[in-house]
Amino acid sequence: MPVNEVYFMGTCLVDLFYPKAGLAGMQLLEREGIKVIYPSKQTCCGQPAFNSGYRKESLPVARSLIKCFPKDIPIVIPSGSCAGMIKYHWPELFEGESDIETALSVAERVYELTEFLVDKLNVELTDLGEPTKIAIHTSCASRNEMKIADRIENLVSQLSKVEVLEQERKSECCGFGGTFAVKQADISGAMVNDKTDTLKATNASSVISQDCGCLMNIGCALEKQNSKLKTQHIAEFIWDRTHA
Repeated sequence: MPVNEVYFMGTCLVDLFYPKAGLAGMQLLEREGIKVIYPSKQTCCGQPAFNSGYRKESLPVARSLIKCFPKDIPIVIPSGSCAGMIKYHWPELFEGESDIETALSVAERVYELTEFLVDKLNVELTDLGEPTKIAIHTSCASRNEMKIADRIENLVSQLSKVEVLEQERKSECCGFGGTFAVKQADISGAMVNDKTDTLKATNASSVISQDCGCLMNIGCALEKQNSKLKTQHIAEFIWDRTHA
């Protein structure tokens, strides 16, 4: 059945650090004729507490989010990490709880943004931007959990003036991993330095990803290294190049 209406979950990092990525994601959906509902009371999906072992404490956070998506329509999220948390870990988190069926209903309706654009909308893009060379970083959650690593490349391949330069450590983690970057700062720092070294070696002008956590980690490392290599969320990158 055609999709006419969706919920949009902005995520904490989009809300606090990358609002333009969220707005671009909604604009891309609206351009395809989709009515976008952005629940104003949405908060965290519970992932930081859940991944840190505080399963019980993450429940009320996740439970408050359930109330934001009562209609039986898709929930689009511009993050493989948050989408993966709800889709694959909420069933475990809510197991044995009285609202397990409601939680499962939400989980089954979740789509990562690039997945939704490609698989559900079959979006077609026309490149209006200047020629540019980019590198793509696919988040671990999008690659290993959501299994949608190729969707971002599908979208970029439609942009006729964009050349994708392959990085040597394409499938490797950038070292963010949420709370991992705090708990294992030295290891995380070494990982992101390896990642930025290979990204800079491509001589790309920007790094594009679908996860803001990765963008924040890679972008801050590049800034500390005084690199001119920029980072941008795929939604913002596509919107900038395809709207008049």
